[in-house]
Amino acid sequence: MPKLSINIDHVATLREARKSSEPDPIAAAIAAELAGADGITIHLRGDRRHIKDRDLKILKEVVKTSLNLEMAATQEMLEKALEIKPDMVTLVPEREGEITTEGGLNVVDNYEKLSQIIPKLQVNEILLSLFVNPDIESIKSAAKLKTDFVEINTAKYSEAKNLGEKIEELEKIERMVELAYRLSLGINAGHGLNYKNIVEIARIKHIDEFSIGHSIVARAVIVGFERAVREMLKLVKSSS
Repeated sequence: MPKLSINIDHVATLREARKSSEPDPIAAAIAAELAGADGITIHLRGDRRHIKDRDLKILKEVVKTSLNLEMAATQEMLEKALEIKPDMVTLVPEREGEITTEGGLNVVDNYEKLSQIIPKLQVNEILLSLFVNPDIESIKSAAKLKTDFVEINTAKYSEAKNLGEKIEELEKIERMVELAYRLSLGINAGHGLNYKNIVEIARIKHIDEFSIGHSIVARAVIVGFERAVREMLKLVKSSS
């Protein structure tokens, strides 16, 4: 049965809209765990536009499930991860000015750089995941790098404009999940998933965990954080 990790970045986005102290992403993480979440995910960006270093340090202390740190493959972030030692690091592409992550890592072009960073994290008992597009070369390259997990980018599935496109993207993800499974990679998935489109993708076998943030935070504004998490958990667990 797949797990659900709650990305709380956009709680911090609300906080930073007023440069205030609330809403506090730490409180959101606690509420998510109380509601049954299997983990907490945050993205510490180079520009610190939402999650701050302070958040990462406190979350490392208070999260009781699993803390997944999304970050760019830079020396600054490597040093931060080795200092804090989250349970997992997910390496993601990062471009200045982007609204959100705009696709998976180009694993092939960044192979040498990744090959130097990945062992430094793994030797410190940090699980390593790469956020990748659902294509053969990305999955195979991740396996060659001996990463622990891949997180398959579900953006095109989530943004499909019609049923045919949605089915095509869903089938592509299913094929890449099967390939990753055969290559002994752990498999996570996320980006753009919500209360409507999670049902079909949660039926795919071998996905270990879904990472969902924006739709849960948006729902929580209306119904509260714990209820929003419980509603998504029910969909994830009952669909698999």
